[in-house]
Amino acid sequence: MKKKLLMGVALFVLIITPQMAHAMHIMEGFLPLKWAIVWAVLTLPFLVIGFKRLGKSLKQGQDQKMLLGLVGGFAFVLSALKIPSVTGSCSHPTGVGLGAILFGPTTMTVIGIIVLLFQALLLAHGGITTLGANSFSMAVVGPLVSYGIYKALGKEGKNKSLAVFLAAALGDLATYVITSIQLSFAFPDATGGFAASLTKFMSVFAVTQIPLAIVEGIITLMVFNLIQEYRKEGVLKIEESI
Repeated sequence: MKKKLLMGVALFVLIITPQMAHAMHIMEGFLPLKWAIVWAVLTLPFLVIGFKRLGKSLKQGQDQKMLLGLVGGFAFVLSALKIPSVTGSCSHPTGVGLGAILFGPTTMTVIGIIVLLFQALLLAHGGITTLGANSFSMAVVGPLVSYGIYKALGKEGKNKSLAVFLAAALGDLATYVITSIQLSFAFPDATGGFAASLTKFMSVFAVTQIPLAIVEGIITLMVFNLIQEYRKEGVLKIEESI
Protein backbone atom coordinates (compact mmCIF):
# COMPACT_ATOMS: atom_id res chain seq x y z
CA MET A 1 0.00 0.00 0.00
CA LYS A 2 2.79 2.42 0.92
CA LYS A 3 4.65 1.68 -2.33
CA LYS A 4 1.52 2.40 -4.39
CA LEU A 5 1.00 5.66 -2.50
CA LEU A 6 4.60 6.77 -3.06
CA MET A 7 4.39 5.92 -6.75
CA GLY A 8 1.16 7.91 -7.03
CA VAL A 9 2.78 10.93 -5.38
CA ALA A 10 5.80 10.68 -7.68
CA LEU A 11 3.63 10.53 -10.81
CA PHE A 12 1.51 13.42 -9.58
CA VAL A 13 4.54 15.66 -9.06
CA LEU A 14 5.87 14.78 -12.52
CA ILE A 15 2.53 15.75 -14.05
CA ILE A 16 2.15 19.10 -12.27
CA THR A 17 5.79 20.17 -12.68
CA PRO A 18 5.94 23.39 -14.77
CA GLN A 19 6.74 22.88 -18.44
CA MET A 20 9.57 25.42 -18.72
CA ALA A 21 13.05 25.34 -17.25
CA HIS A 22 16.75 25.97 -17.70
CA ALA A 23 18.32 22.58 -17.09
CA MET A 24 20.54 19.66 -17.68
CA HIS A 25 20.92 18.23 -21.19
CA ILE A 26 22.63 21.06 -23.09
CA MET A 27 21.63 20.78 -26.74
CA GLU A 28 23.86 20.14 -29.76
CA GLY A 29 26.04 23.11 -30.77
CA PHE A 30 24.87 25.30 -27.88
CA LEU A 31 28.25 25.62 -26.13
CA PRO A 32 31.24 27.47 -27.59
CA LEU A 33 33.90 25.03 -28.81
CA LYS A 34 36.35 26.03 -26.08
CA TRP A 35 33.98 25.05 -23.29
CA ALA A 36 32.86 21.88 -25.05
CA ILE A 37 36.53 20.77 -25.11
CA VAL A 38 37.21 21.79 -21.49
CA TRP A 39 34.35 19.72 -20.06
CA ALA A 40 35.23 16.73 -22.25
CA VAL A 41 38.85 16.79 -21.00
CA LEU A 42 37.73 17.02 -17.36
CA THR A 43 35.44 14.02 -17.84
CA LEU A 44 38.09 11.79 -19.44
CA PRO A 45 39.97 10.65 -16.25
CA PHE A 46 36.73 9.51 -14.61
CA LEU A 47 35.82 7.61 -17.76
CA VAL A 48 39.16 5.76 -17.80
CA ILE A 49 38.84 4.75 -14.15
CA GLY A 50 35.22 3.83 -14.74
CA PHE A 51 36.07 1.36 -17.51
CA LYS A 52 38.46 -0.43 -15.13
CA ARG A 53 35.78 -0.62 -12.41
CA LEU A 54 33.18 -1.76 -14.92
CA GLY A 55 35.45 -4.56 -16.11
CA LYS A 56 35.75 -5.86 -12.55
CA SER A 57 31.98 -5.76 -12.08
CA LEU A 58 31.37 -7.67 -15.30
CA LYS A 59 33.64 -10.48 -14.08
CA GLN A 60 31.54 -10.99 -10.92
CA GLY A 61 28.81 -13.02 -12.57
CA GLN A 62 25.52 -12.90 -14.43
CA ASP A 63 23.66 -11.18 -11.59
CA GLN A 64 26.02 -8.21 -11.71
CA LYS A 65 25.61 -7.93 -15.47
CA MET A 66 21.84 -7.98 -15.10
CA LEU A 67 21.99 -5.33 -12.39
CA LEU A 68 24.25 -3.14 -14.52
CA GLY A 69 21.65 -3.38 -17.29
CA LEU A 70 18.95 -2.43 -14.81
CA VAL A 71 20.71 0.71 -13.55
CA GLY A 72 21.53 1.70 -17.14
CA GLY A 73 17.91 1.30 -18.19
CA PHE A 74 16.75 3.15 -15.07
CA ALA A 75 19.02 6.11 -15.87
CA PHE A 76 17.99 6.10 -19.53
CA VAL A 77 14.25 6.16 -18.80
CA LEU A 78 14.35 8.76 -16.03
CA SER A 79 16.75 11.13 -17.77
CA ALA A 80 14.71 10.88 -20.99
CA LEU A 81 11.69 12.44 -19.24
CA LYS A 82 12.67 15.90 -20.39
CA ILE A 83 10.86 19.21 -19.91
CA PRO A 84 11.88 21.48 -22.84
CA SER A 85 13.42 24.92 -22.40
CA VAL A 86 13.73 27.85 -24.79
CA THR A 87 17.32 28.40 -23.61
CA GLY A 88 18.88 25.34 -25.22
CA SER A 89 18.51 22.86 -22.39
CA CYS A 90 15.91 20.81 -20.56
CA SER A 91 14.91 19.73 -17.09
CA HIS A 92 14.65 16.08 -16.06
CA PRO A 93 15.54 13.50 -13.41
CA THR A 94 18.96 11.91 -13.86
CA GLY A 95 18.59 8.35 -12.58
CA VAL A 96 22.31 8.04 -11.77
CA GLY A 97 21.97 7.81 -8.00
CA LEU A 98 20.90 4.17 -8.00
CA GLY A 99 23.91 3.00 -10.01
CA ALA A 100 26.31 5.13 -7.95
CA ILE A 101 25.02 3.51 -4.75
CA LEU A 102 25.25 -0.03 -6.09
CA PHE A 103 28.42 0.14 -8.22
CA GLY A 104 30.27 3.31 -7.27
CA PRO A 105 30.55 6.70 -9.01
CA THR A 106 33.08 5.95 -11.75
CA THR A 107 31.23 2.87 -12.99
CA MET A 108 28.19 5.11 -13.27
CA THR A 109 30.30 7.57 -15.28
CA VAL A 110 30.65 4.97 -18.03
CA ILE A 111 26.99 3.98 -17.91
CA GLY A 112 25.91 7.62 -17.78
CA ILE A 113 27.95 8.53 -20.85
CA ILE A 114 26.50 5.57 -22.76
CA VAL A 115 23.00 6.72 -21.75
CA LEU A 116 23.72 10.29 -22.87
CA LEU A 117 25.21 9.09 -26.16
CA PHE A 118 22.16 6.96 -26.99
CA GLN A 119 19.83 9.82 -26.07
CA ALA A 120 21.75 12.22 -28.30
CA LEU A 121 21.70 9.82 -31.26
CA LEU A 122 18.21 8.36 -30.88
CA LEU A 123 16.17 11.08 -29.15
CA ALA A 124 18.00 14.29 -30.14
CA HIS A 125 18.29 14.86 -26.39
CA GLY A 126 21.57 16.63 -25.68
CA GLY A 127 24.24 16.38 -28.36
CA ILE A 128 27.60 15.04 -29.45
CA THR A 129 29.49 18.33 -29.17
CA THR A 130 28.01 18.89 -25.70
CA LEU A 131 28.49 15.27 -24.58
CA GLY A 132 31.49 16.18 -22.43
CA ALA A 133 29.63 18.94 -20.59
CA ASN A 134 26.50 16.85 -20.10
CA SER A 135 28.61 13.89 -18.98
CA PHE A 136 30.58 15.94 -16.45
CA SER A 137 27.42 17.22 -14.77
CA MET A 138 25.26 14.09 -14.93
CA ALA A 139 27.74 11.19 -15.12
CA VAL A 140 30.63 12.55 -13.03
CA VAL A 141 29.47 15.05 -10.41
CA GLY A 142 25.98 13.60 -9.89
CA PRO A 143 27.24 10.06 -9.10
CA LEU A 144 30.09 11.39 -6.92
CA VAL A 145 27.63 13.36 -4.78
CA SER A 146 25.15 10.47 -4.60
CA TYR A 147 27.83 7.97 -3.61
CA GLY A 148 29.37 10.29 -1.01
CA ILE A 149 26.03 10.99 0.67
CA TYR A 150 25.06 7.32 0.72
CA LYS A 151 28.38 6.25 2.22
CA ALA A 152 28.25 9.03 4.82
CA LEU A 153 24.67 8.40 5.96
CA GLY A 154 23.88 4.80 5.06
CA LYS A 155 26.26 2.89 7.33
CA GLU A 156 23.55 2.11 9.87
CA GLY A 157 20.45 0.22 8.78
CA LYS A 158 18.04 2.73 10.31
CA ASN A 159 19.47 5.52 8.15
CA LYS A 160 19.66 3.58 4.89
CA SER A 161 16.30 4.65 3.45
CA LEU A 162 17.02 8.31 4.19
CA ALA A 163 20.52 7.91 2.78
CA VAL A 164 19.22 6.46 -0.50
CA PHE A 165 16.57 9.18 -0.85
CA LEU A 166 19.01 12.02 -0.16
CA ALA A 167 21.71 10.48 -2.34
CA ALA A 168 19.41 10.36 -5.36
CA ALA A 169 17.76 13.73 -4.74
CA LEU A 170 20.94 15.69 -3.98
CA GLY A 171 22.85 13.97 -6.78
CA ASP A 172 20.14 15.27 -9.12
CA LEU A 173 20.41 18.78 -7.67
CA ALA A 174 24.21 18.70 -7.90
CA THR A 175 23.88 17.99 -11.61
CA TYR A 176 21.70 21.05 -12.08
CA VAL A 177 24.13 23.23 -10.11
CA ILE A 178 27.04 22.12 -12.32
CA THR A 179 25.03 22.69 -15.49
CA SER A 180 24.17 26.19 -14.27
CA ILE A 181 27.88 26.82 -13.71
CA GLN A 182 28.72 25.48 -17.17
CA LEU A 183 26.16 27.75 -18.85
CA SER A 184 27.29 30.73 -16.77
CA PHE A 185 30.93 30.27 -17.80
CA ALA A 186 29.90 30.01 -21.44
CA PHE A 187 27.39 32.87 -21.35
CA PRO A 188 28.27 35.41 -18.65
CA ASP A 189 25.83 38.26 -18.14
CA ALA A 190 26.71 41.39 -20.10
CA THR A 191 26.70 43.56 -16.98
CA GLY A 192 26.95 41.25 -13.96
CA GLY A 193 29.27 38.66 -15.47
CA PHE A 194 29.48 35.07 -14.23
CA ALA A 195 27.78 35.68 -10.87
CA ALA A 196 24.72 37.36 -12.35
CA SER A 197 24.39 34.66 -14.99
CA LEU A 198 24.69 31.90 -12.39
CA THR A 199 21.99 33.47 -10.23
CA LYS A 200 19.67 33.68 -13.22
CA PHE A 201 20.20 30.10 -14.35
CA MET A 202 19.90 28.60 -10.89
CA SER A 203 16.83 30.57 -9.86
CA VAL A 204 14.83 29.64 -12.95
CA PHE A 205 16.21 26.12 -12.88
CA ALA A 206 15.10 25.46 -9.30
CA VAL A 207 11.40 25.86 -10.13
CA THR A 208 11.31 22.47 -11.81
CA GLN A 209 14.44 20.73 -10.58
CA ILE A 210 13.63 20.71 -6.86
CA PRO A 211 10.32 18.82 -7.23
CA LEU A 212 11.92 16.53 -9.82
CA ALA A 213 14.76 15.76 -7.41
CA ILE A 214 12.23 14.81 -4.73
CA VAL A 215 10.45 12.53 -7.20
CA GLU A 216 13.75 10.93 -8.20
CA GLY A 217 14.60 10.31 -4.56
CA ILE A 218 11.27 8.55 -3.97
CA ILE A 219 11.46 6.40 -7.11
CA THR A 220 15.11 5.47 -6.49
CA LEU A 221 14.31 4.43 -2.92
CA MET A 222 11.45 2.22 -4.15
CA VAL A 223 13.66 0.48 -6.73
CA PHE A 224 16.53 0.12 -4.24
CA ASN A 225 14.22 -1.50 -1.67
CA LEU A 226 12.88 -3.86 -4.33
CA ILE A 227 16.43 -4.92 -5.26
CA GLN A 228 17.24 -5.51 -1.59
CA GLU A 229 14.15 -7.70 -1.21
CA TYR A 230 15.26 -9.86 -4.13
CA ARG A 231 18.73 -9.96 -2.61
CA LYS A 232 17.37 -11.26 0.72
CA GLU A 233 15.33 -13.89 -1.07
CA GLY A 234 18.46 -15.10 -2.85
CA VAL A 235 17.19 -14.13 -6.31
CA LEU A 236 20.07 -11.71 -6.77
CA LYS A 237 23.62 -11.91 -5.51
CA ILE A 238 24.90 -8.35 -5.32
CA GLU A 239 28.46 -7.31 -4.61
CA GLU A 240 28.72 -3.59 -3.84
CA SER A 241 31.56 -1.86 -5.68
CA ILE A 242 33.44 1.38 -5.18
